[in-house]
Amino acid sequence: MSEKETFLNYINKGYATEGDYIRLGAAMLGEETITNAFVDLPLKTLNRHGLIAGATGTGKSKTLQVLAENLSEKGIPVLLMDVKGDLSGLAAASPGHPKIDERHAKIGFEFTAKKFPVEILTLSEQEGTRLRATVSEFGPVLLSRILDLNETQSGIVAILFKYCDDSKLPLLDLKDFKKVLQYATQEGKEELEAEYGRISTASTGAILRKVVEIEQQGGELFFGERSFEVQDLTRVDDEGKGIISILRLTDIQDKPKLFSTFMLQLLAEIYGTFPEQGDSDRPELVLFIDEAHLIFDEASKALLSQIESIVKLIRSKGIGIYFVTQNPKDIPASVLSQLGLKIQHALRAFTANDRKAIKLTAENYPDSEYYDTAEVLTQLGIGEALVSCLNEKGIPTPLARTMLRAPMSRMDVLTQAELDAIIGASKLAKKYNEHIDRESAYELLNDKIDRIKTLEEEAKEAEKKKEEEEKAKKRTAAPRSRKSTRMNPIVKVLTSATFIRGFLGVLKKVIK
Repeated sequence: MSEKETFLNYINKGYATEGDYIRLGAAMLGEETITNAFVDLPLKTLNRHGLIAGATGTGKSKTLQVLAENLSEKGIPVLLMDVKGDLSGLAAASPGHPKIDERHAKIGFEFTAKKFPVEILTLSEQEGTRLRATVSEFGPVLLSRILDLNETQSGIVAILFKYCDDSKLPLLDLKDFKKVLQYATQEGKEELEAEYGRISTASTGAILRKVVEIEQQGGELFFGERSFEVQDLTRVDDEGKGIISILRLTDIQDKPKLFSTFMLQLLAEIYGTFPEQGDSDRPELVLFIDEAHLIFDEASKALLSQIESIVKLIRSKGIGIYFVTQNPKDIPASVLSQLGLKIQHALRAFTANDRKAIKLTAENYPDSEYYDTAEVLTQLGIGEALVSCLNEKGIPTPLARTMLRAPMSRMDVLTQAELDAIIGASKLAKKYNEHIDRESAYELLNDKIDRIKTLEEEAKEAEKKKEEEEKAKKRTAAPRSRKSTRMNPIVKVLTSATFIRGFLGVLKKVIK
């Protein structure tokens, strides 16, 4: 048996699957593609998460596109984080090309052009169905971790949430939460301290600064109503294809805090909402996180711990998470160890550090008698990758240098007119883009403060009026009549002894 035949048996045996699968491409021996040496990914293990890595321009986005297309065709919904803005072409069929036909002839099956059902989502002011969540839905624990608060500050957040629950004050957006922070240390200080204990002004000030940081990165657009229901990510169209939801994030690369906030909330909501699937034959939903380093670059230890926990547990809900990045080292080791599928595109060795990184990357893949992994990593062409996945028994498959199939949809973006047509026809856009600003903690507390101020002013006016009335009574009261003890001056003269003696002397002279 020739080496080529031995290799073909080796690949076909390693990637054989009894259930449904996605055909990714064909294995290569050296520079030659071995026709019909198919690299198939079992649907059964696609909820074990994965990694798509490689240098810029090596084909990561097209690999992501291929996986999304094939999942959709199998009736599995997909959520794509489109940071570079180059995935909207999934909604249009590929125009085809002779090089695509040539590639598929080498692989061993014909190319078919197709379009797929797409929903355009947005976190920012870009066009699309708007994603939002309320502060209450985050809860005190998750919000504290996102804000990277210490134990004391987290305790205060828990108290504020409890106060709002007890007082029926809805926490919908950041404006609400900031108002509660302000109220707790100003107008409502005595009220909260009497019921919940002392709240430090220094701590609330520190929390407020963290909230402002999120707000400056566009958090005011994300927090609020109407809240997005994660079940709307699991829809299929009338033909049974899974809908591909594309979240446009082209303006969020300089807002990593907002991106990681959204991702953690989304994963937590999915985990808390979706039922247990057990050992199912296919995923319920698959998420692809492009430029995954944006999640981890600004993440605190608490946030990383939360992400790691969710990645470990969420697969039992039938959810697969796939991280797309330039180098596996962009992903924390604790998360990387949870990824069952690894698709590694070429890496470039321009510096000594690059060569060290390549050696470390090679150690993430199974040993192979057919490949020097570190060497092959620098020799892969565009649209080629080293692949290893889990078979249906959960055992890693042989490492295969793979000629990847071409996307069935357009490998370019939609025109603005095409994009507008999709958004205009979206039922979700009509549902979630309605502006809602119902009465919440901000308005209710302002009303309460106004009522308190009004009552205080009324009390002051009443007191002032009482004082004025008392003064008026004193002024208008009748004075008591008193006899004067002072003698009239004329009477005093007439009754004086000198006057009397003088008068009597005159009278005697007249008589004589």
